[in-house]
Amino acid sequence: MPEGGLPSISIIVVSRHRPQALARCLASLAGQVHAGFELVLVADPAAVGICPELPAKRLAFDQANISAARNEGLALAAGEVVLFIDDDALAEPGWAGALAAPFADPRVIAATGFTRGPDGLRWQVRAERITPSGATLPLHVAETALLAPENGCPVSTIGTNSGFRRDALLQIGGFDPAFAYYLDESDVNLRMAARFPHGLTAVVPAAQVIHGAAPGAVRGEAGVPRDLTAIGRSAAIFATRHGGDAGWLREGQRRRLLRHMVAGRLDPFAIAPILATLDRGLAQGRGQAPAPPVWNRPPPPPFQPLPRRAPGGKPLFLAGWHWQARALRARAAQAVAQGRPTELLLLTPSFLPHRRTRAAGGWWEQWGGLWGASQPRDPPVIFLSKNARILRERGNLPGRRSEISGKSPQNAKIESL
Repeated sequence: MPEGGLPSISIIVVSRHRPQALARCLASLAGQVHAGFELVLVADPAAVGICPELPAKRLAFDQANISAARNEGLALAAGEVVLFIDDDALAEPGWAGALAAPFADPRVIAATGFTRGPDGLRWQVRAERITPSGATLPLHVAETALLAPENGCPVSTIGTNSGFRRDALLQIGGFDPAFAYYLDESDVNLRMAARFPHGLTAVVPAAQVIHGAAPGAVRGEAGVPRDLTAIGRSAAIFATRHGGDAGWLREGQRRRLLRHMVAGRLDPFAIAPILATLDRGLAQGRGQAPAPPVWNRPPPPPFQPLPRRAPGGKPLFLAGWHWQARALRARAAQAVAQGRPTELLLLTPSFLPHRRTRAAGGWWEQWGGLWGASQPRDPPVIFLSKNARILRERGNLPGRRSEISGKSPQNAKIESL
């Protein structure tokens, strides 16, 4: 139901054979500051019943086609705005409210936020435009911006951190199952731009998620590709449909594989066979131009919001040395049990770079060296005192961004050991 003038929100999560990652994702959604959204889960039969305490709309679906799965979620969603997040992502507490807020402007048809990588700190994707060839062009956005397409290139909405006005998405037929994997949301961006030439896409830096690299059918640990067939096929279809040229893709994927090789994650002799799967996919999709989809599904079931949580206590920020972790985590667990939003910073007397995640106990936890890098543009070494470091990192933690964006009216209490 609408809150504070926002439209009603459906959050759609699709998942296939990644139950542990899915459970963490759903836990992060249950901790959203924004209340009253409905949750739609489309997952394989073994995982669709996960987290039964969450009253979600659920559908068992086990096809290896992310567009088809998202359409199943869209068919169940009754919100005016639909938000999408991947099963291997964690939503920061203010994500849903921040991403949905621009839709109060009727000109806005889509929105995207800023996405951090698996370490929870470095940027994976911020703001980009998508070209008819499927390549991206960087955008420099520091605060929420409403942008129209430019030279035929709309804003790109990354699938794990995106939102759409549901009616507009239905008018273009939803997602196209021709894109089983890769460029599925980019195809939506270009079709929406063609259908609504004056529509705006919001770029919302405060709407942040941490996107993991959970293994799946086409990639192994740490996001190392196993098979690029689906990527090649989608890229070729995309370029044919939108009048682009997918020739740039092979060199881009080759560089990606080389980075994995240099990092020690990929055998050098595996590069040529993997690139051969990309060539196979490009050949499969070349010249294909399937007709865009048409939406002909019945109306969704009634809106089913998650129950509003009882107001939590004053937010708590804990900080200390790594050898105090047991005591600090016990205090964090106690605070979470009392309904208090809690964040924990653990420091070591070292230069180790920082990492951040949502702990299984329900608090956000960051750890790293007292003098280590913690923000994307940090140098490798930062000389700060313990107290100065604690104050610096408090401003970089997820709950603090919620406060700044106005979603949490109280300043967090700080406790350190």
